[in-house]
Amino acid sequence: MTTPQLPGQPFIAYQDAGLHAEQVPLADLAKQHGTPLFVYSKASMLSALQAYQRGFAGRNALICYAMKANSSLAVLQVFARAGCGFDIVSGGELARALAAGADPAKIIFSGVGKTRAEMQQALQAGIACFNVESTAELEVLNEVALAAGQRANISLRVNPNVDPKTHPYISTGLKGNKFGIAHEEALAAYQRAAALPGLKVAGIDCHIGSQITEEAPYLDAMDRILDLVTAIESAGIAIHHIDFGGGLGINYNGDTPPAADQLWQRLLAKLDTRGFGQRQLMIEPGRSLVGNAGVCLTEVLYLKPGEQKNFCIIDAAMNDLPRPAMYQAYHHIAAVQPRPEAGAEYDVVGPVCESGDWIGRDRSLAVQPGDVLAVFSAGAYCMSMASNYNTRSRPAEVLVDGAQVHVIRARETVAEQFRLESLLP
Repeated sequence: MTTPQLPGQPFIAYQDAGLHAEQVPLADLAKQHGTPLFVYSKASMLSALQAYQRGFAGRNALICYAMKANSSLAVLQVFARAGCGFDIVSGGELARALAAGADPAKIIFSGVGKTRAEMQQALQAGIACFNVESTAELEVLNEVALAAGQRANISLRVNPNVDPKTHPYISTGLKGNKFGIAHEEALAAYQRAAALPGLKVAGIDCHIGSQITEEAPYLDAMDRILDLVTAIESAGIAIHHIDFGGGLGINYNGDTPPAADQLWQRLLAKLDTRGFGQRQLMIEPGRSLVGNAGVCLTEVLYLKPGEQKNFCIIDAAMNDLPRPAMYQAYHHIAAVQPRPEAGAEYDVVGPVCESGDWIGRDRSLAVQPGDVLAVFSAGAYCMSMASNYNTRSRPAEVLVDGAQVHVIRARETVAEQFRLESLLP
């Protein structure tokens, strides 16, 4: 039996004819904790982070984990302990980051719809910077900061109109996207920000999208942002830090994004050439730190042959793994304990009452009911986007550290789903 190259290698790989996360057999975890079950490799997360750290060695740089990718407290704790800052997009994420031990002075607040209450919460916490995404937000943040007797550090998220060559739902840097301030309007917006007494211009921000697998969009965006920094500073407004966002892709299905350290060596060479190499830099990786560190374990419930399709029905569903339904996304699926016989072709589907509830289409699998499958690249945008649709309880999560297993989220119960609801009198 050949063992295929897997997205999680070397940390989630076959050993002794069964899949392991680091030193722990996944079959044992499924038996002990049930399915669906999210399993994360701590070593994989830290290895991905170390590639960025190598790329920025010797530079004045802050790596802020984009926690929307996976906001489980223990995952945040891993990155906080490794010295990361955090990129947040809500007051809830701020509370989570602080609960996990984040340094508020390393937190940046992004997002197009910050409320006054969230601004107040972030100012009180003492975050590093607000990434402001509209001129209307500038005015509101100024009012909130003055009412609090503070000045808010801000950078403007500039939309450079660069095509990231990714799925349209996760493209964020084109003119038709809701994010950021148009490149052509940025100088005027900076001039307005500099005139507002409750604001202090700190930097400039750019984020063009997610699951980017080519370096050209980053190079194009960097050129446009550096041109703008030159223009802003020529107008007498100092830019202290440059935030280049995140968005680096991972291997879902033979994807070959550049390695983080190699990508940033090339980007930093451009910065040096243009005379910006000594600026403070910020980046906001998310998926590339956690995506391939996680798998979702799921049990095969039924095999349902059909005239046009064979279906492999599993106990994980679109509420647990929403990316295929939302983005038509591909996740590699493999048997935790492979069978020697030849496989058949199946659509792998969940039990939710929606035709969109599929996890993989046209997959060759040798499986029987009761077998456990691993859905790969499930560390990002799976548990953080999970829901209770069909009154399904969200899965448990475990973090593997060598031979140790930590339950970092207990399996949700139906009673816990009901907790905030009330019957009529």
